[in-house]
Amino acid sequence: MKTSAIIAAIACTSASAFAPASTVSRQNTALNLKVGETAPDFALEDQNGKTFKRSSNKKPLVVYFYPADSTPGCTVQAKAFQEEIQSIRKEFKADVVGISGQGAESKQKFAQELGLDFSILADENDAVRKEFGVPKAAFGFLPGRVTYVLDKEGVCTSVYDNLADAASHIEKAKEALAEMKPAKKAGFEFSLPF
Repeated sequence: MKTSAIIAAIACTSASAFAPASTVSRQNTALNLKVGETAPDFALEDQNGKTFKRSSNKKPLVVYFYPADSTPGCTVQAKAFQEEIQSIRKEFKADVVGISGQGAESKQKFAQELGLDFSILADENDAVRKEFGVPKAAFGFLPGRVTYVLDKEGVCTSVYDNLADAASHIEKAKEALAEMKPAKKAGFEFSLPF
């Protein structure tokens, strides 16, 4: 486990040499979960010992997969989501969950270090990562960094895959959430039937 954490830390800091170009997909992707498909259901434990079940969530959801807790790139990404979590909840009526392969104890430590008030979920055997079809990064050596945006029914509306630029995931997620948000009506309108 320590070896994989060391490899993840090194790769997260120097991943730009290995990462594919930034891609945002509104159509098909090389990933198993495609835009327009319903995300797999899952139930995972968060940093507080609570079980989060995807199908029980009834609002838009950002699901971001990251390589490892407490690594430089993953810390940047979690901090970026934390800085925007209240805005995401208020403006888009959505929530965020982060998922990686470390256990609940690691999640608790990582969340406490950063003061996270959104769920980060323990996918210890990478079953959920595999169900989503998250690709490996850095020539297959590392778990990938992919963000999915799901509507309130669990249908995927956006996929963003970029290992190197961890902070960019928040902006791409907010763009996808903004596209789902219904347009505001321009005040009271009255029309006569004739």
